[in-house]
Amino acid sequence: MRNTTCIIPLLLLLLLPGINRAQEIVVSAEGTVTTLSEAISRADSGDTITLTPGIYRERNVVIDKPLTLRGESNAIIDAEGKGYVLIVRADNVTIRDLQVQNAGKSFIEDYAGILVEKSRNCLIENVKLVENFFGIYLAETTESTIRNNSVTSSAERESSSGNGIHLWYSTQITVEGNTVAGHRDGIYFEFVENSDIRNNQSRKNLRYGLHFMFSDSCRYSNNIFENNGAGVAVMFTDRVEMTNNVFRDNWGSAAYGLLLKEIYDSRIENNRFENNSVGIYMEACNRQQITGNEFANNGWAIKLMANSMDNRFSRNNFMGNTFEVATNSRQNFNTFENNYWSQYEGYDLDRDGIGDVPHRPVRLFSLMVEKEPQTLVLLHSLLVKILDMAERLMPSLTPETLVDSNPQMQML
Repeated sequence: MRNTTCIIPLLLLLLLPGINRAQEIVVSAEGTVTTLSEAISRADSGDTITLTPGIYRERNVVIDKPLTLRGESNAIIDAEGKGYVLIVRADNVTIRDLQVQNAGKSFIEDYAGILVEKSRNCLIENVKLVENFFGIYLAETTESTIRNNSVTSSAERESSSGNGIHLWYSTQITVEGNTVAGHRDGIYFEFVENSDIRNNQSRKNLRYGLHFMFSDSCRYSNNIFENNGAGVAVMFTDRVEMTNNVFRDNWGSAAYGLLLKEIYDSRIENNRFENNSVGIYMEACNRQQITGNEFANNGWAIKLMANSMDNRFSRNNFMGNTFEVATNSRQNFNTFENNYWSQYEGYDLDRDGIGDVPHRPVRLFSLMVEKEPQTLVLLHSLLVKILDMAERLMPSLTPETLVDSNPQMQML
């Protein structure tokens, strides 16, 4: 009797509709299902849709149920320059191993290769996105991952191009291991919280490799931002962690490795700033901890505006920069300590590894260049060397308190 009691509920459970019914739907030109749209309409929640090799010319394809969409080698979805390619409006959707291309361009609509709206727990990985207006666009989405995708375009003007990976009003998003090139901004965050950007490469974008606004408590680490129009911009944000990134070869009259504007209580640590017009530009930024970074061969290593306060620069290496620090005021409300400066001309008589005289990283000539940029042609002249030497001995125009009292004698 006891055995019968146990077996009957088990049989009933197996017969219930929807139990253990997940299936794979194969889409192919010669099969019974020939379009992705048809496959989605036939699918039940939890099914997998597989695209066989070929070009599927579809647009505005809506995924409105939990599904896995995957492609075999050379499976391509092509919107032919009209509208969106894929639109996700469901939780628990996975898209992987596809090529998604040719979303439309518009001055009104943010057409994207993959648009995810108001969804949770979505995964986009190993997708190749080619020549889309926006590559991947997440709006009001949470707990999702964008991983190991290639997002490329050949945009020529900022006004007619979108962003590679674009997030708006989203939380707990991971953007990891992607390659982005040829868009307006490589990666764009606006009103995003508690999210991570790590191990990405953002190169040759028209404006910023990363554009980051109103996005508190986020982290970006181990990324490469290289040869973009203006490097990286982080604005109007609190509690950001920026660690172990490379900012390289961002050159131009308005180009920065890292532009910071109205940033508070953040950490910039163990990054490398190399061959940029300006390594870090800071305006109205307070309480930043800038530690363990390398500034090498930049035009200006740091431009620090007078409205930035209580920032601490410690144990950084400044090597071969044309100007180490520039500012627009004789007042200083920031701290420099225990940094290595390749332009330091002091001495260490007690051999404790710390210079015996303070280092003044703001050159008089840098103030002249700020007011009259054309004077930069005099950079290597004897006159400029004499002016800088006189200013170091008797500061009259440069900030008297902007000094490193304990400069390191060797690189850290």
